[in-house]
Formats: sequence, C-alpha cells, structure tokens
Amino acid sequence: MGDRSLFPSQVVVSDSFRDVSTVLDFMERRFPLTRRDFWENRMKQGLVFDNTGQPVAPDEPCTPGKRIFYFREVQQEIKVPFTEEILHHDDHLLVAFKPHFLPVTPSGRYVNHCLLNRLKTTTGNGQLTPIHRIDRETAGVVVFSVNPETRGLYQRLFMEGAMKKSYEAVTHSHGLFPEGPVTVENRIVKGEPFFRMKTEPGPPNARSLICCLKQGNGLALFRIEPETGKKHQIRIHLSGLGFGIVNDSFYPVLYPEQPPDFRNPLQLLARSIAFRDPLTQTVREFRCSAQLALASSF
Repeated sequence: MGDRSLFPSQVVVSDSFRDVSTVLDFMERRFPLTRRDFWENRMKQGLVFDNTGQPVAPDEPCTPGKRIFYFREVQQEIKVPFTEEILHHDDHLLVAFKPHFLPVTPSGRYVNHCLLNRLKTTTGNGQLTPIHRIDRETAGVVVFSVNPETRGLYQRLFMEGAMKKSYEAVTHSHGLFPEGPVTVENRIVKGEPFFRMKTEPGPPNARSLICCLKQGNGLALFRIEPETGKKHQIRIHLSGLGFGIVNDSFYPVLYPEQPPDFRNPLQLLARSIAFRDPLTQTVREFRCSAQLALASSF
C-alpha cells in the first residue's frame, strides 16, 4: 500500500459521459491513465462511494449528475518541506499563503501534501473548497470557501472576472523592457504534452497588464495584473516577451521531468487579491508578505 489521502476526492459524471452505463466504465474512461482492474479492486474494497457514503459496485448504473467519491493513493508521496500560513479566517472565507511546490488540491504524486488537505487537517473543516487555483510551482495567496451556502457568491466573482489579482516575478533579462505598463493579450489553448499550454491565432482569451519594476544583473523584476485566468497565463506572457521566469521548467523550453529542486523555486508570487465582497459590498484585499528569493538581487 502506498500513501492514501486522508480526505476523499470527488468527480461528477458530466453529460459527455451519457453513453457510459456503469460506474466502472465511467472511472476507466474518466481516468485513462489508471487501469480498469485498479478501480474494480478499489470498489470491491469499499473505497469508492456515493454522496450518501454508500460503497458503489462496479456494475452500478451511472448517469449524468452522479457524484462519485474516492480516496486518491500514490505509491510514494512527495513530501513538501514548506509550511502554509492562514492569513484570514471568518465564517465564509479562509485566505492562505501557499508555499512554492505545494499543489492547491491533490494531484499527481501529491495527496496529503497539498494546501487543501493540510488546511482541512488544521481547521477540522472538511467543507473547505478552493475558490481558485494557482500553479503548484507558484507561491502566494489562495482563497477558500468555508461555508457551502455562500460559496457560489464568491465563485461567481472569479467566473465574472471581478477579482483583481497582482503577481510578482523575477525573470531573465536579455534587453531593456519598455517604460510603463504593457498590455499583452493573445489566445491560449491546450498544448503538448497535456500539462503545457500554447498560443494560437484567433480571438484573444488571455490578457495581462505587465510592468517592469527593476532591471539589472541579467534579471528583471515584474508586477503582473492578469485580467483573465488562463492556465500558465503569466508564464506564457512573460516568456513570449523574451523574459522567461527564473527556474521555469515549462516555458519557453520544456525540460525533462526531474524531482522537485526545493532550493530553486519558480520565481513567481501571487502577491495579492482584491474584490468587492458580495455579502457586505465592502472592498477587501488580502496580501502576503513573502519575498521572492531573487528579488533582492538588484
């Protein structure tokens, strides 16, 4: 047995799986990298269940809207030796600082070493749900919903682009960046391999406001305010300008997969997030005090 998550993950059967007849067929197609007999054995052990907590059988009928819960398990979990920090906690929201290398939710070889499960353990609140995500390699502010009854109000802010986010990055510098803010917009879509993104011609769906704060010693410090939230948007936009983020193993060049180098984190930080609270109509801003390791190199 490997390392198993302390908290269940869930997946919802969408309309695109309408032709699937059983739960086992659904899990096999939903997770193509996991063998069918793995899911069959998990179900026989009672480790896959429905929203009532009842185990589901491999041949149980599967229809759109059905929620299926399971415990993620990996052979050997990567243990992240950095600590998160709770910046704010009230009846509706929890705001935390996420360190570099720690994923927001279980993924890949991370089950309990993710921000969500660490916070569930710390707070004892199994209802915690992230309102948004930042990359595993990125450090910074992440907002969680505490109360399911008000969760939709805050999720809608992100869907409508009503959250103002500010990032900082240290990049390689091969030339002078223009003075004043620069707006970058293009179309970002899924690339190859599956975890990488790319740009393509067409209507823009990603937009960032980028300002160079300092340059020197072959490096540059940027403030970035993304107006949209495409995966890897900031990394692609800075790389496309010729200012690739220090220690980025995806852009502009994809490097072979290596164990995480905890000494050299990606120099990207989600500094702050601000929004008008839908419950109180007051403007709220949450910031972290962390500094990028290379920000003092100028």
